[in-house]
Amino acid sequence: MTISVALVGTGNAGKLALTQLIDDSRFDLVAVCVHNPDKVGIDAGVLAGVGTTTGIAAVDDLDSIIALSPDVVVYCAMGDTRPVDAFNDVVALVSAGIDVVGSAPGGLQYPWGVMPEKAISALENAARDNNASVFVTGVDPGFANDLVPLVFAGTCQRIDQVRCMEIADYATYDGAEVMFDVMGFGKPLDETPMLFLPGILGLAWGTTMQILAAGLGITIDEILEQHESEPAPEEFEIAAGVVEKGTRAAVHFEIIGMSAGRQAVVIEHVTRLRGDLRPDWAQPSQPGGCYRVEIVGEPSYRVDIMPTSAKGDHNHAAIVAAMGRIVNAIPAVHAAPAGIRTTLDLPLVTGDGVFVGAGAPSDGAALR
Repeated sequence: MTISVALVGTGNAGKLALTQLIDDSRFDLVAVCVHNPDKVGIDAGVLAGVGTTTGIAAVDDLDSIIALSPDVVVYCAMGDTRPVDAFNDVVALVSAGIDVVGSAPGGLQYPWGVMPEKAISALENAARDNNASVFVTGVDPGFANDLVPLVFAGTCQRIDQVRCMEIADYATYDGAEVMFDVMGFGKPLDETPMLFLPGILGLAWGTTMQILAAGLGITIDEILEQHESEPAPEEFEIAAGVVEKGTRAAVHFEIIGMSAGRQAVVIEHVTRLRGDLRPDWAQPSQPGGCYRVEIVGEPSYRVDIMPTSAKGDHNHAAIVAAMGRIVNAIPAVHAAPAGIRTTLDLPLVTGDGVFVGAGAPSDGAALR
């Protein structure tokens, strides 16, 4: 039995989720909702770039999506700069008895200890009263710093610290709002971007801190933040625009979760717009970027996650991975008990339904 699904948001992430929703026989795509007025009325196949016509024209009205009563909505609208609106959208959807699986708002990855208790209760009550489930994830925050470290932690006899890293060149990432407004690239170093306002790093990755703490059976007593920026040595162009000389061109930040006086959980990001910037900062294990999980304990681990794609670079591959995690989780979330679901209580999402089988993969790449 197929699951009827609607998609909200067709940006860098949502577009890739849409591709799978159109092609995956487990799902019946019934609607697409967009924010950009230029996309209204365009066929979902065109928006996804799959070269087929689906007969589903994009709308810009969430109420019309709710009126269709799909089983699940894949919610990929922007949440970084509109967290309250995104949260209210999710409440509206579950209040109509519609399950939500998506990438926003990020706080719902594991809201306890991060979001106000009043907001959590409002969503939980709406979900339970209407038998709906919610699961929000991604890659980072997401599976690279909850699912992956917890799997390896489960083999340890002792753990002193868990560190999750993203080391990436963002020059090819074309999300101008995230790049310039949120992260502050291309802006003067004395101008504090949204991401580096006091408390924002801890809020953005607080869900990761709390879900790892819950999985490891510890308590995060305090979250510390630190960051530094590197200026552009000259003017250069990236996918999102122009970075002028002297403006922010690389950032390094850490969010440190303290437990019983020790740095128990650390989230570290090294984000460059050129590979030659700050060679003393951590380097990726493949050109462009990687995700890294380091566990200090017995045994200790260093696990490098190196997403690649036949259709794009490391940035594209990472978004594909995030959307794959979201879309493949739909059946489990739809079958799950009502309420906010997390990696800790969902069954293992194995990719059941996406294996190509005998012969070559669908994109023509050779099996290895």
